[in-house]
Amino acid sequence: MKKNVVNLLMILSTLFFIANVYALDVQITPELPSVDVMHNGKKVTIMRNQDTNNTINPDYAKTSRNCPPFCIKPMKINEGVETLGELEIIHYLKMKSDGDDSVLVIDSRTPDWVAKGTIPGSVNIPWNNLTVGAGASPFGIIDILQEQFGVKEQEGLWDFSNAKTLVLFCNGMWCGQSPRNIDALLKFGYPAAKIKWYRGGMQNWEALGLTTVK
Repeated sequence: MKKNVVNLLMILSTLFFIANVYALDVQITPELPSVDVMHNGKKVTIMRNQDTNNTINPDYAKTSRNCPPFCIKPMKINEGVETLGELEIIHYLKMKSDGDDSVLVIDSRTPDWVAKGTIPGSVNIPWNNLTVGAGASPFGIIDILQEQFGVKEQEGLWDFSNAKTLVLFCNGMWCGQSPRNIDALLKFGYPAAKIKWYRGGMQNWEALGLTTVK
């Protein structure tokens, strides 16, 4: 009995040591050190950069871009569309990663921007793939709505009853790419309640030192 107690104490001591060794100095919240999500079939850990001297990615250090087109967007992009912060988008990423197929997190940027890094667990659907005036074909748009968003067509009408909740982002509060996607979706009749907008986008994500993937 005494030997078992000693062994148990040794195991607990080892686990305590390991927990302290791998404890994060810079957590997401006091209760949430990191989050594991799936990205392209691989597990990725979303956490903040642990270097307290780390500075923002130079791609997002610029404070001033020509307006138009890079004008500051309002906090509320459209009636009924909820604006999210970092913790909320992490929540949706975790939901999707845990198998909830009713959610899709979308990077609305063009591939040249995505190549610099994106949020783990997101999929890239560039804004110009949903906008006819920007080169998208009506058939391509229909494919996206049906195959990726879960929209059904019945007797020539769109059925959004089983459509996915879409969480969209782009480069941040000065970027128009996710607002263009949101505007296009609303014109198609997509329910505003099933559209979420991460206004801070990559600008805020990078500023908080959160994990990105290429």
